[in-house]
Amino acid sequence: MTPKGRSPLTVEGLQDPPSAGGAKRPELVDRVENAVSIFLLVGMAALPLLEIVGRRLWRTGVPGSNALVQHATLWIGFLGGAIAARDDRLLSLGRLPDRFREPTRGVLVAVVAAVSAAISLLLALSGLELVRAEFADGQRVIPFLPVWFAEAVIPAGFALVAWRIVRGSSGKWGVRAAVAAGAFAAAALVSSDLILGSAPFAAALVVLLAALVLGAPLFAGIGGAAVLFFRHADVPLGSISAEIYRLVTSPSLPTIPLFAFAGYLLTVGNVSRRLVRFFRALVGWMPGAIAVVTVLVCTFFTTFTGASGVTIVALGGILLPALLAERYPERFSLGLLTASGSLGLLFPPCLPVILYAVVAGIAVDRMFLGGVLPGILLSLIMAAWAVRGGVRAGARRTPFSLDELGAAAWDAKWDLLLPVIVLLGIFGGFATTVEAAALTVLYSFCMGVFLHRDIDLRGRFPEAGTECVRLVGGFLILLAAATGLTGYLVDAEVPQAVFEWIRNTIDSRFTFLLVLNGFLLVVGAFMHIFSAIVVVVPIIAPLAAAYGIHPVHLGIIFLANLELGFLMPPVGMNLFLSAYRFDRPFIDVVRATLPFLLILLGGVLAITYIPWLTTALLP
Repeated sequence: MTPKGRSPLTVEGLQDPPSAGGAKRPELVDRVENAVSIFLLVGMAALPLLEIVGRRLWRTGVPGSNALVQHATLWIGFLGGAIAARDDRLLSLGRLPDRFREPTRGVLVAVVAAVSAAISLLLALSGLELVRAEFADGQRVIPFLPVWFAEAVIPAGFALVAWRIVRGSSGKWGVRAAVAAGAFAAAALVSSDLILGSAPFAAALVVLLAALVLGAPLFAGIGGAAVLFFRHADVPLGSISAEIYRLVTSPSLPTIPLFAFAGYLLTVGNVSRRLVRFFRALVGWMPGAIAVVTVLVCTFFTTFTGASGVTIVALGGILLPALLAERYPERFSLGLLTASGSLGLLFPPCLPVILYAVVAGIAVDRMFLGGVLPGILLSLIMAAWAVRGGVRAGARRTPFSLDELGAAAWDAKWDLLLPVIVLLGIFGGFATTVEAAALTVLYSFCMGVFLHRDIDLRGRFPEAGTECVRLVGGFLILLAAATGLTGYLVDAEVPQAVFEWIRNTIDSRFTFLLVLNGFLLVVGAFMHIFSAIVVVVPIIAPLAAAYGIHPVHLGIIFLANLELGFLMPPVGMNLFLSAYRFDRPFIDVVRATLPFLLILLGGVLAITYIPWLTTALLP
């Protein structure tokens, strides 16, 4: 995992020389990128709000606004990915070259950079093929905005990432030139017919795996596998970018950058301090008080952002120091925060629940009702473990004070109203999910700027926007690469083959559920939850029906397992984000999280084998 400010592709002790245009030139480019990204975010939030106003005032929305918002997500994803590469914030497994001395370290870093840049160039080539095809079709997103122009950000983004990987490989232009030459040579080799042979294909996979272990960005490893499989099957690389474009411009995906933006605004607006104070006043008298507060705050936050990684990034800065200050061990605190970030995904109005309902053809309100008791169970299990940890650590308690509770509730009144705004917007019929996310941005902005006045427009607001785009871009570029690999697996009918085997060899409902749990844990570790819902649900739903499993029960089993998948080594997303946020070695995060993973696994098994937990509240 790459901590902030440190790249696995940078040789320690070597600094970039000033650019030919002077030292200020990179700063100007950075500011332009940041400004464009913030402009896109603000536009994404403004258009859905105008849509709501338009429907109320003149009974029609803004023509083409939905398409513009969806394509803004595409642009934010790739611009943010380039910004993440610029700032050395692309996720990776580790920095193994740092364990070697020079010149071995420099050679390994250069090789890893060459492989990573080659994959970025091949993905850029894939995007270019898609742009050429769309240019011939002549379709438009809206009048005066051709589809090919909107898609051009895919090859441009990957090419910019490739350049920044090369630039970050060394402070010496000679080394950079060698890395660039190696990247072009490797890309040309994969693009040629040589890769169709079994031996070159196997050798390329080994090199890719070695580069990933040595510290190549995760998107390069996953996207590289997609490129190699598609080329070996002699399928045009444009298919990868076609899958990326389809997913990233899907109607529901804009909620990710919007809710993430709201989360960062809430963070710089000090909402976490007010919520911690409120929950501490509410449950601070309990053993393990601040740990229970951590569970409650993280659950609350994840429910309304729909992204557990955002919770870790947004709240970790205040909750980890608070836990350490109350004498909790560092390993326990790190594991608690990492695991608590995945809680809340079963409660309304969390986006994965909505997306599952749409894909599976289930009423959203039934999925929300089905997730209430299982979500409470997982939160209670985590809170109970937190209490145990507090007792063992001898953590301090806060005496209960009705006056303090009232004062804390009054201080956090606008923060506590946020769920009401979101729920009324969605279930009151006033707003779609994307519009509810935009409302959340507006509410967070007004609360931070005008009510609490913790956010200034020249400082903390652009800081929140840039951090949001960097995180969302690094995440979406990884999701884009995973989408390409998923597309190959679907085309190769791998999931169908797995479940065909299950159907032919497993007769017991109990055994089927056990195998399903194991399969979904692996899926949750390797695929993003949105991709998994779109790809896996249509396959497992008919199988589950054949075993007599209630469709809502299956949905909660699915989401609960994928919630755990965020914590599954070796590639659980929350493990990487936690290591990224707290600047800890990846293996330390895995060790800290393992006990929490095991106790949550017990809760998921209870949800699986006690259907009543899901169906009790259903009409």
